[in-house]
Amino acid sequence: MEKLNEFLGSVSTFLWGIPLLVLIVGTGIYLTVRLGILQLRLLPAALKQVFSKNHDKSAEGDISQFQALTTALAATVGTGNIVGVATAIVLGGPGAVFWMWVSAFFGMATKYGEAVLAVKYRVKDANGEMAGGPMYYLEHGLKQKWLAVLFAIFGAIAAFGIGNGTQSNSVAGVVNATFGIDNWITGIVLTVFAALVILGGIKSIGKVTAIFVPVMAIFYVAAGLIVMVMNVTAIPEAFATIFKMAFSGEAAAGGAIGAAIRYGIARGVFSNEAGLGSAPIAAAAAKTDLAGRQGLISMTQVFFDTFVICSITGITIVMSGIYTDKSLAANEITTGAFGHFLGDLGPIVVAIGLIFFASSTIIGWAYYGEKCFQYLFKNPSLLIVYRIAFVLMVFVGSVISLDLIWTFSDITNALMAIPNLIGLLGLSGVIIYETKKIQEKLKEEKEASKSI
Repeated sequence: MEKLNEFLGSVSTFLWGIPLLVLIVGTGIYLTVRLGILQLRLLPAALKQVFSKNHDKSAEGDISQFQALTTALAATVGTGNIVGVATAIVLGGPGAVFWMWVSAFFGMATKYGEAVLAVKYRVKDANGEMAGGPMYYLEHGLKQKWLAVLFAIFGAIAAFGIGNGTQSNSVAGVVNATFGIDNWITGIVLTVFAALVILGGIKSIGKVTAIFVPVMAIFYVAAGLIVMVMNVTAIPEAFATIFKMAFSGEAAAGGAIGAAIRYGIARGVFSNEAGLGSAPIAAAAAKTDLAGRQGLISMTQVFFDTFVICSITGITIVMSGIYTDKSLAANEITTGAFGHFLGDLGPIVVAIGLIFFASSTIIGWAYYGEKCFQYLFKNPSLLIVYRIAFVLMVFVGSVISLDLIWTFSDITNALMAIPNLIGLLGLSGVIIYETKKIQEKLKEEKEASKSI
């Protein structure tokens, strides 16, 4: 088992090396240039779309555009926002936070493109529900079914690891450490919760995440803002440290400037999932009249995930200075940072945040996994088998050690990203075409609102 762990670790390190990170960020840069920095120009319009109630409810789709966003956010906002940010700072220094922002900026263009293609090439499945995502735009858009099949295989497998077992394991661990509750008890509670939501399908998932995600985000962001308001004089110094160490070559682990760039980008991608191809599966279920409209809404997912939630974690850690303590593990650093400012309440805030984030990730990835499974096995009756297996894995993950599954999940995530990025680059012309349509539509709507 130890040798297998070492082998898979080597494979994971190779796959998540510089070439893949360059491909992920490079795709974002390429789309940013071709779209004319759309993520900056149309961010206000995108945020307006998120909170607008004037969407076409008669448009094809299974859930509202907001529910599609919250389902994707549910899957995205997870342990990476708490532990992942701390890991980036430990390995790359405070400067890694800057490079997380850089990867997120270009990742917004990538996420936009993914959602556009997901809606453009979505189809109705045997159950009458919308099905879309990389497997469909790789098959019907790029005409490369073999890439679509590879993506679906890796996606269906990855869901059990990074989207399930590792999350429930993280929750059980933090609940045990903070509240002294046995892992198996937490496992049962999580399993029942997951079963009640997941077995109801995308409409049930959409309704739950529409309430669950805003509550969890507001809770964690509010706690972070309280820390910042209480220590407002320390914020300028924290930003100065982040920007200085992004280019200085200093790192907490003793590396050069490359460490800050590598770990900042890598952890940023792990957190917001831009380029992995997971989120567009949820985007495809949205009720929307134009692919570009859902693209704009999906783009804000990266904004909320990285520029808001990850920034709260990163700035709090840098302000505390606790990242310099090399005896602490990554999860202990975030807990220690909040504890530094909030006392005994700090660990509780982080524990509750992690419970919320990891639980929501399980819900979102359940949908991603089942859609990949459904693509591979067309028989609708088999879907319940996948859902039950997924729910059972929640309990298993909470009570066993998952080092092997973490590593295997990293590998399948990388293998998901490669065909997806090929599809984005190959279909970039379609993304540009759909962007022109939504820009014209937004212009019409703006003119119409002025005449009222």
